[in-house]
Amino acid sequence: MLELIHQLLHRLYDVRTLIEWGGTLMVCTIVFVETGLFVGFFLPGDSLLVTAGVFAGAGHLHLASLLSLVALCAIAGDQLGYWIGRKTGETLYRREDSLIFKKRHLRQAHDFYERHGAKAVIIARFVPIVRTFCPPVAGAAKMTYKRYLLFDVIGGILWVWSMLFIGYTLGRTVPNVDAKIQYIIAGVIAISFLPAVYHAWKSKKNRSIEGPAIED
Repeated sequence: MLELIHQLLHRLYDVRTLIEWGGTLMVCTIVFVETGLFVGFFLPGDSLLVTAGVFAGAGHLHLASLLSLVALCAIAGDQLGYWIGRKTGETLYRREDSLIFKKRHLRQAHDFYERHGAKAVIIARFVPIVRTFCPPVAGAAKMTYKRYLLFDVIGGILWVWSMLFIGYTLGRTVPNVDAKIQYIIAGVIAISFLPAVYHAWKSKKNRSIEGPAIED
């Protein structure tokens, strides 16, 4: 069983092979699942988009199709997540941990949402794991739907287009980019986790400043 899971994760993170095999449709599907379903929190969103952009820059994929279709799927996925949170509400926080659902991820997204407010809908797009759980948190908090939709559309376009254009620029300017794609993917994965690392460091720093509670 563990070997099967290991092989599955290996294939999922082999974004180059995924794109070569499934093209734009595969990119759209993974982005929708990552943003719309709890099972998608481990999917390679950032590295997938940058790699798709590299392929577009090298002439293997159509950039305009990626920009429009993938952005639409990212927005649609978040809408699904929002309405799951809106309909289930507090029951999400009482749900037991499972293989595909972890309450700590939900609490992390909740803290992120509480700290940043409505703009968290945009910022969360660029933070792995948080971007999967922020939409149901916003729904559970009953954020006004029109307001949520506005911020979500802005965030979805900014995230998808920025990642794709980074990859596209690399694909157009880096000689023999196909031979260096694994280094680009590794760099994107490392950079994508920087916000989470910063958030953990800042939280730890704030706790140390506040110090232990003093009892009377």
